[in-house]
Amino acid sequence: MKIERTRGSIGVKPGAGTSRSRAAAPAATAGPASQPREIQDTTSILGVSEQELTPKVRAAIMTLLEEVAALREELERSKARLSQLERLADEDSLIPVANRRAFVRELSRVISYSQRYGTPSSLLFFDLNGMKQINDSFGHAAGDAALKRVAELLLANVRESDIVGRLGGDEFGIILVHSDAAAGKEKAVELARLLATSEWDWQGRPIDLSVAYGVYTFSGKESALDALAEADHAMYAHKQSLGKNNGGRSS
Repeated sequence: MKIERTRGSIGVKPGAGTSRSRAAAPAATAGPASQPREIQDTTSILGVSEQELTPKVRAAIMTLLEEVAALREELERSKARLSQLERLADEDSLIPVANRRAFVRELSRVISYSQRYGTPSSLLFFDLNGMKQINDSFGHAAGDAALKRVAELLLANVRESDIVGRLGGDEFGIILVHSDAAAGKEKAVELARLLATSEWDWQGRPIDLSVAYGVYTFSGKESALDALAEADHAMYAHKQSLGKNNGGRSS
């Protein structure tokens, strides 16, 4: 008896009996408290008390949660589609590099960065020699394959921070971030030598690939179009110095 009185008196206010404590115990495990945590959290957000969580209200909340989940999934699918469309809009239609529009946009961004922080970066301009002869001798499918081959070699031999783009026809550009004039010239020579010495054939017939290049280093005072024009001018001067005539610079 002494033990029972001690247990019954612990934490009980004066006037409270043991029968009240026993009656309160079942309420802790029955009713709304036994519902899933998700429903309880949702009802608290919606301002629905536990007493108001009737079967009909619970069913309505479950329907609402399912609709919210469906909308969330649709939003994720829309984001994925938008991301794919953005990638397609920025990627060249033939090879997996930036198209001219995306390349010019990135060039503008890097030029602004160089202007702000005073760090030089370089633009490389490449023109594939003999493109007309490849198309005339082997067909346009061979010309397309040659462009893909050039793109693959360029992508495989630059840093992840560098940006490779197709500027049109047989012309490619590379933005070398944080590269001064000496580093830009060294990289251009390296890539041109790599293309010239790589073995490539079309349907068993070997085809030589070579490029003329131009390098322009910017510090942020010029526009993207001005930088491209300067790099193109340097490339054309290099092409003339090679003494090669590829029948024009069109694809």
